[in-house]
Amino acid sequence: MWPADIGQKAQAIITDFTARGLKLATAESCTGGLIAGALTEIAGSSCVVDRGFVTYSNDAKIAMLGVGPETLAAHGAVSRETALEMARGAVSHSAADIAVAVTGIAGPSGGSAEKPVGLVHLAAAGRNGALLHREMRYGDLGRDGVRLATVRTALALIEEIAGAA
Repeated sequence: MWPADIGQKAQAIITDFTARGLKLATAESCTGGLIAGALTEIAGSSCVVDRGFVTYSNDAKIAMLGVGPETLAAHGAVSRETALEMARGAVSHSAADIAVAVTGIAGPSGGSAEKPVGLVHLAAAGRNGALLHREMRYGDLGRDGVRLATVRTALALIEEIAGAA
């Protein structure tokens, strides 16, 4: 179902987290659940994946993850600040040790000069306080291309923050 590299990365995460007894949550906007989907494609993922939040709207980000309305008003949904709050909120609203969050503009519309199509902010948070952020400017790869590129980066970010867990 997934490109081989995504399947292999998801398998590696599930294997590592299972061995270490770690739980994971996802908070997704532009990917609409694809990260959770890639992870739960792997047999045995129920021991690792606690839950996935699909928070496409600002109201969902506020209600489900505790993103501050003031953050959204000041920085917008597609911002470093929002991604970090989404990741921290996913940890605090779950049993996860680690959470990854993504928010961006997959296109084909919705971009601007300041925030073009292909701009995605990713964040990962650990219950131990670890925090990572990546700003990716994938360019206009088409909606599917931006979303798949985001899944790849999110899986790499999960591996990176797991090294600090």
